[in-house]
Amino acid sequence: MSAKEIDLTYSYEFHVQESDIDQLNHVNNVVYVQWIQDAAVKHWSAVAPKNVQKDFVWVIVRHEIDYRKPGKLGDKIHIKTWVLNAERVSSVRKVQIFREADMQLLVESKTTWCMLDAKTHRPVRVTDEIRKFFLGE
Repeated sequence: MSAKEIDLTYSYEFHVQESDIDQLNHVNNVVYVQWIQDAAVKHWSAVAPKNVQKDFVWVIVRHEIDYRKPGKLGDKIHIKTWVLNAERVSSVRKVQIFREADMQLLVESKTTWCMLDAKTHRPVRVTDEIRKFFLGE
């Protein structure tokens, strides 16, 4: 199996809680932003070895979010994320948030992240090792 055939996505599910709901009885936009960040952190934690996680951290430099359909209380949510590219000091990640019952796309985002040295908090190049974790290259 080639690297291009390997599934490099990360997915998980959970239910919408009452604290996620706004005055319109929809999932609040800020909650979606938190879920987008959580997806990236969960993926990083699942794929990168502990020594790599200790040496590097990521910060968001840009979000592009399309809100397509509202999520509601009790909906089972399916989140899927993957890295589109990693060049120089940044990486672009896609996140899709679906309602599990009908796999309706609720939210789609593209986020640019910058990798930092965990000690100095200065941008550092994305290493080939890290690129391989997410892109299989």
